[in-house]
Amino acid sequence: MKTYLSHAQLNDALSLRDLSDPDAGQHAMQLLLADVVAALERLWGVPSRTHRLNPLVATADNYDRLGYSPDDITRDSRYSRHVSPTVMLRSHTSAGIPALLDPLRGELGRYDELQVLPGLVYRRDAVDRTHVGAPHQVDLWRLKARGLLGPADLDAMMEAVVEAVLPSSEYPDVQWRATPARHSYTAAGRQLDVLVTLPDGRREWLELAECGLVAAPVLRGSGLDPRRWAGLALGMGLDRALMLRKGITDIRLLRSGRPEVQSQMLDLAPYRPVSAMPEIRRDLSLVLDSGDDADVELLGDLARTVLGPDADVLAALEVLAVTTTAELPPAAVERLRMRAGQVNALLRLVLQPLDRTLTDREANALRDRVYVALHRGDVQELIAG
Repeated sequence: MKTYLSHAQLNDALSLRDLSDPDAGQHAMQLLLADVVAALERLWGVPSRTHRLNPLVATADNYDRLGYSPDDITRDSRYSRHVSPTVMLRSHTSAGIPALLDPLRGELGRYDELQVLPGLVYRRDAVDRTHVGAPHQVDLWRLKARGLLGPADLDAMMEAVVEAVLPSSEYPDVQWRATPARHSYTAAGRQLDVLVTLPDGRREWLELAECGLVAAPVLRGSGLDPRRWAGLALGMGLDRALMLRKGITDIRLLRSGRPEVQSQMLDLAPYRPVSAMPEIRRDLSLVLDSGDDADVELLGDLARTVLGPDADVLAALEVLAVTTTAELPPAAVERLRMRAGQVNALLRLVLQPLDRTLTDREANALRDRVYVALHRGDVQELIAG
């Protein structure tokens, strides 16, 4: 059963600042996006066109016309933000592609352009230092009539994107790889990873983008003959790309209001760390209706929602353990008054404002707000006083 956003939730989502949009104020994300677009224009010698589309889209454009199956898990309200049975907040910027393809069915000349679709996307996501519920994304689609595009063109596209995000002049040891990946709207799909050095010195592969050749059914869906039309499609998370470029480890810094942080979000120079506020941890013992409810993305989204304007204080939410009634001591089941099928979940909240030190009393109050929203048991254990 689908659940729909309230008017307040929808207004909150639509009022969130899009850091990729110059009309919303300057931000380093715009510089990075401009570098990527310029690199692809140089590579192919083709013009680009940027589209800033309404984040409210037809569900059919977000899923059906991009080849998603009717039972795809991403359609579930747990992971997507639906407004009505036929309208939703886009879960990826690719949702704007069908509307751009439709007018091309009447194109008779030698068409070859790069379509750029940046903006916010809306998902139910985990809470940690690299994820938010409304990240920034860009879709980069080269669409070409009367010409072929193949795997070699896709490889060149990936190389150009990596060089634009992590220029070899500044990151001489950067490495990238492409591994096979399946997408409903591409053929020969790839996941683009880069090898990065973490703050503790370890090297790790991180996903930068997903890409592939535009799938024939997507073209046919807009009345375009795949024998005449070809395309390359690449989707990239702009938050992740900017964090890699500037060496930022906490995604919340991209929106920080601290002047010493804000001033560093106007260029692509390496980030200079400022003094961090101390973390406060609070563990919660919750009763949930089923093991399926112990989903870190679902719980993270619920926690963000209940905290509202205070959500940025939540640096991470972790599920430490999930225990069924059969696995718990009978005394614990009785104390918690758990019913058959319910589970006990141990969660950890990491609370850390970016601009001030949190008091224990404030931390306890935040902990209790999350607890009340997530707990499904008959006995409550609050600690704020």
